[in-house]
Amino acid sequence: MNALLAPEHVGALAVTAFAACAAVAAPRRWPGRWTVHACRLLAIVLLAIEASWWVYVAAGGVPGSTPAGSLPLQLCDAAILVASLALWTRRQVLVEVTYFWGLAGSLQALLTPDLPQHFPSYPYLQYYLAHGGVVAAALLLTAGLGLHPRPFSAVRVAGITVVYAALVGTVDALTGANYMYLRARPPSPTLLDAMGPWPLYIGGAAGLAVVLLAALEAPFHLPRRRDLARRT
Repeated sequence: MNALLAPEHVGALAVTAFAACAAVAAPRRWPGRWTVHACRLLAIVLLAIEASWWVYVAAGGVPGSTPAGSLPLQLCDAAILVASLALWTRRQVLVEVTYFWGLAGSLQALLTPDLPQHFPSYPYLQYYLAHGGVVAAALLLTAGLGLHPRPFSAVRVAGITVVYAALVGTVDALTGANYMYLRARPPSPTLLDAMGPWPLYIGGAAGLAVVLLAALEAPFHLPRRRDLARRT
């Protein structure tokens, strides 16, 4: 299992941070039509990264994997698809889901990776490119291109997440899989370890998610409320 803050972990985080900063700074410094093409290129790259993983799994690259346990149902898999659609279409609801899932979910996966493989293996590279790409996409769309989440977007995304978790939980119950870690905690150290045994940690994770969603929405709407208060 990858040790947290080992050189290969820190290095991946550093590359992700650099890419995220560039994704924010470049369109703000040089706005223009090129950003449309850049977004669509990143969308294609994310889809290719995700598709390459399922080809790898189908070719037997993950020993002991089963069809029921190898479906693209983890939240980060869904985030890649949503991020790709958001980059291509810039539809507001897709941008909002990408922002909240990317910074509350994919970023957490980067900080505490559930990854037994090491650099420079394919699973290592795919893991960090996929999760880092979603984080970069979320910041590109919101901070770079100014597609800010609308008021109460955190509530909407929370509702979408609950519905998705219910669907995934049904699949887990029918197949015995552990998508979204609804049946057991991941083997690597995560915040879930501090939230008690199953099923208590699910409630703790839901509470933490609410806090994170509210915190992620606050920077966009607190200034607006202050401006409104001044006018009135």
